[in-house]
Amino acid sequence: MNKVYYLKSCSTCSRINKELGVSEANFEMQNIKTKAITQAQLEEMHKLSGSYEALFSKRSQKYKALGLKDKNLSEDDMKNYILEEYTFLSRPVFIIDNKIFIGNSKKNVEAVKEVLK
Repeated sequence: MNKVYYLKSCSTCSRINKELGVSEANFEMQNIKTKAITQAQLEEMHKLSGSYEALFSKRSQKYKALGLKDKNLSEDDMKNYILEEYTFLSRPVFIIDNKIFIGNSKKNVEAVKEVLK
């Protein structure tokens, strides 16, 4: 089953899911605000993406608020921040046929479209 990690209250996630025709009929949908990401899920994403940095959002408001832009974060730091606070996951994250697609860039959304055809 295909999976998407998203934030229901995020208008960008909602727009992308609608544009791609993502629904509970064809995807396992996990709203990361109401159902936190588990360590096992994050490790699966890490295995597919190759790094926690690829999954880590530097655009999160907490990134600036906690002064993280002034720190040199390790892979373990990023992993822990993502597990502690859902806003640090770059979203949406699609896992389709053991391939991972991270974030909301136009290029990424187009890649997901291609795979879903």
